Amino acid sequence: MKTISFALPCYNSAAYMDTCIESILAFRDDADDIEILVVDDGSTKDDTAAKADEWARRHPDCIRAIHQENGGHGAAVNAGLAHARGVYFKVVDSDDWLDEQAMRTVMDFLRQQARESQPIDMVVANYVYEKVFENATLTVDYRNVLPVGRTFGWDEVGSFKVSQFLLMHSVIYRTQLLRDIHLELPRHTFYVDNIFVYVPLPHVRTIRYFDVDMYRYFIGREGQSVNEEIMRGRMDQQIRVTKQMIDEVDLDADVSSDPLRRYMESYLSVMLSICTVFLRMTNTPQANADLAEVWDYLRRTRPAMYARIRGNLLNRLLNLPGEAGRRFALGGYRVARKLFKFN
Repeated sequence: MKTISFALPCYNSAAYMDTCIESILAFRDDADDIEILVVDDGSTKDDTAAKADEWARRHPDCIRAIHQENGGHGAAVNAGLAHARGVYFKVVDSDDWLDEQAMRTVMDFLRQQARESQPIDMVVANYVYEKVFENATLTVDYRNVLPVGRTFGWDEVGSFKVSQFLLMHSVIYRTQLLRDIHLELPRHTFYVDNIFVYVPLPHVRTIRYFDVDMYRYFIGREGQSVNEEIMRGRMDQQIRVTKQMIDEVDLDADVSSDPLRRYMESYLSVMLSICTVFLRMTNTPQANADLAEVWDYLRRTRPAMYARIRGNLLNRLLNLPGEAGRRFALGGYRVARKLFKFN
């Protein structure tokens, strides 16, 4: 039995995938309960496919290479989940890496849980923004929000700040939970990690938080999906992801925990705020039409949620009318970017 499956979506990743894989092997030692699924998502510009096969040849007991036609990050995660044999499932992007000592702590707990008849649903740990080109780091922790050192449920969580939402970097799910809800991420779409850390949450009943810096998130690479100019060019995909989040969870009907409902509503509100900022930044007739349409979609699909989200202070300010309102919204975004150091 495998305790955990690590899925590594790889697309033309030859320049950095070795570091990612080596970071997992570092805490594996000789244990046979870890598997690494290297998902080659139709790479054509480098030797990613050959590297994946070579890693699998060298470590046949724990590394498998999965080759598929290009389907995007979501399709690679889907493939990893479909092939996973571990009790737990963790996505690690191929340009990121895991901290050895932190993972040793987490693995001790996961191994214990894997032997239980009802293993815990989700494990959370900290992540670190590695802004390599700026020689800077920023750690996101949850010690003011989540109980440490014991199992808990959603009714025991505090209030998350906008800067400390649960991201793909910080979560490990029980594999069967994801399969039971038939989680499937859209193909050829960026920003699907938002679906991954949103849609399963109402099905999570038990959680454990470790106050250790588990995940190292490389940021600043040219062509990265969170680059501001690239985000502007992919707003159709941001909208697609936001709509799927709206469709898949009715916060008023599907979420029984008040703290979880508040958290998820805040997360969805930020997704719509991102749509608003970047579409107003683009400021073309099509962008303005797209902005009106995404808000109207929420109004038509979830009218009660629309009233609350559109009526909150942040979105009222971001949607102030006219050129002055647009400039105000963009100015607020620039300030937030400096404060929270995203992108």
